[in-house]
Amino acid sequence: MKRILTAILAAIAAASISFGLQAQDKVTSRVLEIGRSDNRTMQHADHLSNVIGGRIVGSAALTEAEAWVKEQFESWGLEVLVQEAGAINVGFNRGPWFGRMLSEDGMFLHFGTPSYTAGTRGAQKGHVLIEPRSRRELERMKSALKGAWVLLDAESNGMAIDRSAKAEEKRAAVIARNEEIDRQNMERMRWNWEHRDSTAKEPLPYEKVTAPFYKEMVEAGVLGFIRSTKVPLQLMYDRAGCFDLTMETLPKVCDICLDEAQFATIRKKAERRERFELEFDIRNHFYRGPVPYHNIIGIMRGSKYPKQYVMAGGHLDSYDCGTGAVDDGNGVSVTMEAARLLAAAGARPKRTILFCIWTGEEFGLLGSRHFVESGTVPLESISNYINRDGGPLMATGVSVPAAMYDDYVKVCKPLMDYNREVPFSVEKRQGPAGPRSSRAGGSDHAYFAMNGVPTISFTETDPKGYNFDYREIWHTESDIYNKLIPEYMEHSAVVTAVVLYGLAGLDHLLSRDGLYSN
Repeated sequence: MKRILTAILAAIAAASISFGLQAQDKVTSRVLEIGRSDNRTMQHADHLSNVIGGRIVGSAALTEAEAWVKEQFESWGLEVLVQEAGAINVGFNRGPWFGRMLSEDGMFLHFGTPSYTAGTRGAQKGHVLIEPRSRRELERMKSALKGAWVLLDAESNGMAIDRSAKAEEKRAAVIARNEEIDRQNMERMRWNWEHRDSTAKEPLPYEKVTAPFYKEMVEAGVLGFIRSTKVPLQLMYDRAGCFDLTMETLPKVCDICLDEAQFATIRKKAERRERFELEFDIRNHFYRGPVPYHNIIGIMRGSKYPKQYVMAGGHLDSYDCGTGAVDDGNGVSVTMEAARLLAAAGARPKRTILFCIWTGEEFGLLGSRHFVESGTVPLESISNYINRDGGPLMATGVSVPAAMYDDYVKVCKPLMDYNREVPFSVEKRQGPAGPRSSRAGGSDHAYFAMNGVPTISFTETDPKGYNFDYREIWHTESDIYNKLIPEYMEHSAVVTAVVLYGLAGLDHLLSRDGLYSN
């Protein structure tokens, strides 16, 4: 009797496992089918890029994007966690901008401004001066500074001119050293005049710092500062000052990053002391905060292991000189479509799947850091986090430690023949594991990896040769919708959905053996 009962129980267990596998296979097959026939990845990308646009922290656009993502997740039947990760004192919205050179050889200007910097007061015209390099030069041109656009001898790196107290201390120290250099140069000039038959002594170069007389020039009434910038223009934000900003301490003058070729032309005209003007109309707007920013996390609750997690994500915030299509509308759109595909396929995963749309990545991984450090979920209960934040490339494979290899081969089997032109591959990592990083950096996987969580993401390639170059768009005006590669992103959404569901369906968490050396 005991043997019969054991046999019956074994048969029931086997039937249950078989039914579970059939159900999982059915969901996966449905995901693959919908992924081919009704893939909406690019609809998400279009809305983010072309309806909402650039989404800087503290902007109305980011707030709108958060609400839209939440609404989409809810419409697909997901639970949603709206997690406040922080707030900024003052909000910033960017309007249109326009500029031109007013002269016989006038031209329209190609330029931009970092976020959280001043706009103009309507259209403002002014003459052009080259910044003073010494206090002697500053005194000589002090009256001429009022109403001028000032060319700085410092190429822009995309960040705003640092207006902080620390920066002013640095400027003061450089000014002091340059005053000594200026004194020595005056002596050399006198020597050269007195010894005209001798080889002339070359002037000593001044030590460089961005806008050494920044404060004095602002007080003198300049309209703004102009720096040379490589094309495509890289335009970021006021890293040093935006979080300390108040409505009483808003920047007063413009911070313009101008196409390097046009800058060179204008500088030559200024050196020749030609009479011409520049006109700018820059509509940068501030509004009273605090303005909170949020992680938007779609939750597909696990049926068997609801307190164990498989995660994927990208960041919703972006710089606003472009439309944030690639960095990281690409990652957000792929993650959202993976969620929609699984919901449409009727997925009921064993583990909870979290679709993480992070905030504040560009300002220092603010959203993902908050998730980790606030203990939103126990880190030891996360099987894997898949991050997508890079080019709009195709997820064509995955490289994993030996202890994960068999699980990934099983999970990825449905993908092997999904795209016969580009077979999906699972590779076993060779060589010893490296140490966990002790510093955050890169993207939203960082704080997870620092705490020992697996962050195995896909190998992303350009198999059809679309010649995408991430450096071309990174934090620049070129980060726009037409830089996306639809077939790669649509494929990646399917891959993400299948792998998330497969990992959630394993009867164990992924092994962390060999993941890190410490």
